[in-house]
Amino acid sequence: MTVREWLRDGGGLDWPRVLLAALSTTVVVALLVAAATSSAAFGPYNPSWDGTSELRQQTASESGAESELIRDTARYDDYESNETVAFVVAPDETYADEDVDRIRRFIDNGGTLVVLENFGTNGNQLLADVGAETRTDGAVLRDEQEYYRGPTMPVATGVENHTYTEGVDQLTLNYASALETDEEEATVLVRTSEYAYRDVNRNDELDDNETLDSYPVAAVENVSEGQVVVVGDPSIAINAMIDEPDNTAFLQRLSADADHVLIDLSHSEDLPPLTAAVLTIRELPLLQVLLGAVGIAGIATLSRRRLRPSLERVRTRLSRRNDPTDAPIAVPSGDDVDERRATAIRDRHPDWDEDRVRRVIAALNRDDMEPDDQ
Repeated sequence: MTVREWLRDGGGLDWPRVLLAALSTTVVVALLVAAATSSAAFGPYNPSWDGTSELRQQTASESGAESELIRDTARYDDYESNETVAFVVAPDETYADEDVDRIRRFIDNGGTLVVLENFGTNGNQLLADVGAETRTDGAVLRDEQEYYRGPTMPVATGVENHTYTEGVDQLTLNYASALETDEEEATVLVRTSEYAYRDVNRNDELDDNETLDSYPVAAVENVSEGQVVVVGDPSIAINAMIDEPDNTAFLQRLSADADHVLIDLSHSEDLPPLTAAVLTIRELPLLQVLLGAVGIAGIATLSRRRLRPSLERVRTRLSRRNDPTDAPIAVPSGDDVDERRATAIRDRHPDWDEDRVRRVIAALNRDDMEPDDQ
């Protein structure tokens, strides 16, 4: 066959089946990706620009710290509070009383809560409920002098000396909000430059009632035996911003001394189905045992199914060995013994060809021979 003929024949491939297999594979991969990823803003399984999948991965890879995504505030009770830092990023819902009680207990026992919020009210409500004094003021911060890609992305260069700011020279913000805080009760960690202003009416201009100043955007305060850190910009944690100077370094410093890092998803949008299923299994030991038992039973059933045909073949051979009807064909001797044997063999095995029939007859003849005849 020439190359031209080979190409004309499709290279020897069944192209309809190949294309069907490729399409099926693409569909399966797309379904798996859809089931394992999210498009929710600030979602830890959202790989797009507004997700926090990089934060989740970086937190999980930090040496010496155990990281977990939690969907129920009851999980706060499972960790030593004074060794744990919990992140709440722009919650979508208000925390109920029972949830607040758990988080307050966590803080009272020495835990550190980090709340990243800019314009939402749920973050401020949580801060009030746990006894913190700091709030985000909800106005957009602009800076016409110190900014990244535009005035709504201020570069906060006023970094104070603190354990949480070691190795941090600035924060790169994106639609941030200033903090309202009592500096006698709280310690400001990071401020904007002195050219920032709160664009209260969002007209992108510095109006007469808007003042240039250095505004706080990150602060920490002691609450009972624990701490509450407030950051006026959840965007420092999204994929598009986390690698900008020095957002990653700051986020890592907040949990650098912790043994456990929790990312609280209890009041965020639903997780992707596959991820939710995996987290549910992790959270329920009894379900893990049940699934393990089901898996073992399935393997055992599959093994028995594969073993059954082999056992049937062995049983058949053993039964034939003891079955007189399956004994060698015995016919009276005489001149026509070969032909009679051939007829009997053909009746029993009509699928055998003539050569095989003759070989069997020859073997039977050898078995019938007496020692003296040999």
